[in-house]
Amino acid sequence: MDISEIRKLIRLVQQSDITEIEVTEGESTVRISRQGMVATTITQPVVNAPVAAAPQAPATETTAEASSTPVEETNEQHLVKSPMVGTFYAAASPDDAPFVSVGAPVKKGDVLCIIEAMKLMNEIEAEYNGVVEKILVNNADPVEYGQPLFVITPA
Repeated sequence: MDISEIRKLIRLVQQSDITEIEVTEGESTVRISRQGMVATTITQPVVNAPVAAAPQAPATETTAEASSTPVEETNEQHLVKSPMVGTFYAAASPDDAPFVSVGAPVKKGDVLCIIEAMKLMNEIEAEYNGVVEKILVNNADPVEYGQPLFVITPA
């Protein structure tokens, strides 16, 4: 499906009372939904994961040390990458403290963040014990598959 067809679908949704439409063509799926007057497009495979309460974006400026340069993985520092496309949340709700902060020790299985994908809240857990060296994404930022989220030095 090309971008002109997607634009036509968006216009269809905007000009009608339709709130959501999903079109599958081969292995490609396009889902367009709107809330209020905004139409959004999501193109990704469906992921079955546990559902948690929907977090809102807490106002934190120190959550991330976003960098425009790519982060290189070394023997001492390991990247935690996003397993899916979605929205990064540092905390379970706007009133809660972030799951982790720079310098915080983490244990295998500790929740590092939540990635919302298609209205599902997916907890991203630490795969090993270590210390959080950097948080590379700001709260409520969109993330791509394979995008580095954290740098964790193994303990």
